[in-house]
Parts: sequence; C-alpha cells; structure tokens
Amino acid sequence: MKILDFEEVKEILIKNWMSHDGMWFYHCVQECGIDKTNKINRSAVRSMAKIEIKRLKKALDIEKIESFEEFKDFFKNVFSIVKAEFMDFDYEFPYKNVLIFTMNKCFAYDGIKRMGYIEKYNCGIFERLKGWFDELNVRYDITPQINGCLMREKNLCYRKFQFHFSNE
Repeated sequence: MKILDFEEVKEILIKNWMSHDGMWFYHCVQECGIDKTNKINRSAVRSMAKIEIKRLKKALDIEKIESFEEFKDFFKNVFSIVKAEFMDFDYEFPYKNVLIFTMNKCFAYDGIKRMGYIEKYNCGIFERLKGWFDELNVRYDITPQINGCLMREKNLCYRKFQFHFSNE
C-alpha cells in the first residue's frame, strides 16, 4: 500500500470538500430551486469562510493584521493551504493595498454548467474571500460588483480588491 505525502492528502481532502459542496448545491437546487439555493449557498460560504479564517489565523499564530504587508504575507500562506492543484486561479498584489484574484478556469462554473443551472447561477467563490476579509475587519472595495457569474457573462473571472488599512 502506498503512503500518501502531504500534498497528495491535501489534494484529496480539498477535492472531497469541493465534491461535497457541488453535491450539496445540486441537491439543494432539486429541493429548493436555483434562486433559493443561490441565496443559501452564498450565505453558507460566507459564514464558513469566517470560521475558516479564524482557524487559519490561529494555526499561523496571527493575532491581528494591521498593514498591507502583514496582509500579503498572511494571504500567501493562506492560499498555499487552501488551494489544490485542480484549482486554476491566480492572485497578485500589483501595487500597495490591491489584490487581484483571477479564476483562469472556474471549477464552480464548470460544475454548475454541467448541472444545467449556469444561466441563473450567482457566484459563491468570492463570498469566501469577502467572508475572510470581513472577519479580519479589513475594509475593502471590490470591482466589478456582480451577483451573477462573470465567467458566464464575459468568459473571464476576476475581482480587484482595494484595501483600506487604518494605519496607512
């Protein structure tokens, strides 16, 4: 029997979690319809993200984030933990107080499209980031502001977060 290394275990755990998320979404749509499922999904993701980021702060021994440099360092570590190989996204900090997050190929878009609900899908991916930032009490603006699915509408997906740290 093969012994899995850390990266292999991480990949399986994240894939399983994403499969659960997708199956939850599918069965919720069957029971509740797409509109109610979108609302529940976005709320659930945001709530989960707040718990998740508290755990990551504790695990990484971070008390408070007060500057953009602290924020960047923390989030580089966070993404190294939560990102699996199958997740095709990039993030960059092109200049001070800015994060650009880009989904190159969106697993949520692909899955919801296979289910047949992409025309009415409201993206839940960025609710995770918003939940993190809200829990950290980091003020931000986000563009573009969209409730639907930018991948469906423009065949690309990104968000620009402009942060406002009180000491900067």
